[in-house]
Amino acid sequence: MTWRQVFLLSGFSALVLLSNAKQKIFMQESDASNFLKRRGKRSPKPQDEVNAENRQKLRADELRREYYEEQRNESENFVEEQNDEQEERSREAVEQWRQWHYDGLYPPYLYNRHHI
Repeated sequence: MTWRQVFLLSGFSALVLLSNAKQKIFMQESDASNFLKRRGKRSPKPQDEVNAENRQKLRADELRREYYEEQRNESENFVEEQNDEQEERSREAVEQWRQWHYDGLYPPYLYNRHHI
């Protein structure tokens, strides 16, 4: 394909996508006029509006709870891994010390050593 054909093909595909997106983005005039109507400050909200707001708040609370729970789990896992690594390093150091200082007696403690 030449660059002209690629250019024309991409232009036509963009045009088709935009025409499909236009139908999904814009709403009908009747819906738009109802959307922009303002309610007086002292008038009560309709029940469906209250329910929608409550659903949004509950969903936001749930997302926030999940986020903080995930952060807490990641933090706990990190701390646990750090502690495990530290325990492994100290255990290896103690094991190396015991092997180096082993005197052939059991148990290999300092009070078993016979001082000359």
